[in-house]
Amino acid sequence: MTKEQFKEFARKHPELAVKVMQGNTTWQKLYELYDIYGEEGSVWDNYITPISAVNNNQTSQNQNTPTTFKEFFNTFKNMDMDSIQKGVTNLQKTIGLLQDLGIASLGKVTGNTEKYQPRPIYKRFED
Repeated sequence: MTKEQFKEFARKHPELAVKVMQGNTTWQKLYELYDIYGEEGSVWDNYITPISAVNNNQTSQNQNTPTTFKEFFNTFKNMDMDSIQKGVTNLQKTIGLLQDLGIASLGKVTGNTEKYQPRPIYKRFED
């Protein structure tokens, strides 16, 4: 079994990528299983869902798609508003700090160029 054959197998079964992204397995483990058992092994039952189950799952999800205001507000009710407020506060502080640094650096550049007066060449530091 080659890597190209495994890649083609993985393209046929995108649920393998979902399992890897969820952290349930790794591509290395899947490749080793593919190398040992091939495409037809019963080991794939744990990773690949039958097409009929996928279709049933999609239709049930489509039926639940329209959300009501109650469900919408329940979503917000389940959120931890204190942690959201802390995050917003931290973001505001960061933006304020960046603005202060930006204004201060702009002020230094423009302020220094306007106030700068070169020292005459013939004067020394002791004078």
